[in-house]
Amino acid sequence: MKAIDITSIRGFKLGHAQHEEGGTGCTVIISEQGAKGGVSVRGGSPGTRETDLLKSENLVEDIHAVFLAGGSAYGLDVAGGVMESLEGREIGFDVSVGRVPIVPGAILFDLTVGSPNIRPNQLMGYNASEQAFKKSPFSEGNVGAGTGASVGKAFGNEYAMKGGIGWSAVQSGNIQVGAVVAVNCFGDVIDPNTRRVLAGAYERAENKFLHSDQGLLDQLEANTTNRFSENTSIGAVLTNAQLTKPQANKIASIAHDGFARTMKPSHTFVDGDTLFTLSSGREPADLNGLSMLAQIVVERAVLSAVKSAASVYGLPAYPDVYKEKSE
Repeated sequence: MKAIDITSIRGFKLGHAQHEEGGTGCTVIISEQGAKGGVSVRGGSPGTRETDLLKSENLVEDIHAVFLAGGSAYGLDVAGGVMESLEGREIGFDVSVGRVPIVPGAILFDLTVGSPNIRPNQLMGYNASEQAFKKSPFSEGNVGAGTGASVGKAFGNEYAMKGGIGWSAVQSGNIQVGAVVAVNCFGDVIDPNTRRVLAGAYERAENKFLHSDQGLLDQLEANTTNRFSENTSIGAVLTNAQLTKPQANKIASIAHDGFARTMKPSHTFVDGDTLFTLSSGREPADLNGLSMLAQIVVERAVLSAVKSAASVYGLPAYPDVYKEKSE
């Protein structure tokens, strides 16, 4: 197994668009030929589009793009711009009088960062899609859907740190698997190998982490716990392995193990944690091994997202916090 660039996974194009002053953005993953798609929604406060279409029993097999966006429910407008871009290239489901691009997606809450009146919209979705077709380098950190992402809000925004978007991709033989994740969780992000908190609820004056999971347990009987819905981590697993639609749904479900290993707590009532799976290829693969790789790349993408983030909007980020700790 070797690390690869996520843009090298066959059958996919990826692009970002963002409004830095507004503190929000979107990310688009395109499959021109159509990819078998699946999804798993584990959080209690999801915001999604076309996820019912991806249920194993429903008709449409292939999807043409997935978007990840900030802006809370307003960010679902991104889909219209992605569809416009794809329709202009005659990409979509053939309905005899034209082609309808199938574009599922999910949103996260970032309205308290930057300007709440600036949100991802149709134009931003169009620009992200067009950027994907330019085959530009695919950045991490404070870009796309990660522009306004934050983490560690279990005790309020005053303790939050900067989240972001990250990716990881690997190749084993002919099989390629990658993940793109925008990290905007209620709890902390930890390194599962060292158990070290990388980003989360952070007491700035004392330069220490508050450990959200233990803190929530300690105040279990309190009725003043801050349980606002300003969170959600969203992402997609990409592979050139051959999958059916039901198998893609199952891979998406298993890939959430990557969230559970890196976010404490994960899948809460106030997170809308959602993962898509897209299969573009015809490479045969053992499903159990593929499931393990999906979990691994999601885990690595989460860690990369917070490590790539930069301090902005009054939110400290991993590079600065750990620089302070080492001084």
